[in-house]
Amino acid sequence: MTDADAHCYEAVADCRLRAATDLFAHTWDPVVLAALREGPRRRRELRAAIGGVSDKVLTDALRRLLAAGLIGRRARAEAPPRVDYALTGLGQSLVEGPMRALARWAVDHGDELLAAQESQERDTPVD
Repeated sequence: MTDADAHCYEAVADCRLRAATDLFAHTWDPVVLAALREGPRRRRELRAAIGGVSDKVLTDALRRLLAAGLIGRRARAEAPPRVDYALTGLGQSLVEGPMRALARWAVDHGDELLAAQESQERDTPVD
């Protein structure tokens, strides 16, 4: 175990694993990342590709993902102005690595997960 690993276990709140898992704390962030997997998109193209996301929620997600270095924003001097969003190398590595693995897991085990959740809801008494 390295000193950094030891520090992680001592101060779990500051650990890199927490920073990585925080990327999935906001429901729409992984959805936006997945929508950018095919390449750069304008904001309205993102909203159309995602569906069901409000403009405010999309704005918040884009800001978080920009701040995390997972996406980039490119403004073009056109009339009307054009802004494209795209995955950075870091974002691409997240989408193609852990997110792809999670998607495979969800396909393989999603039915089991949903069945367990439904069973728990049925069996939990209401106070």
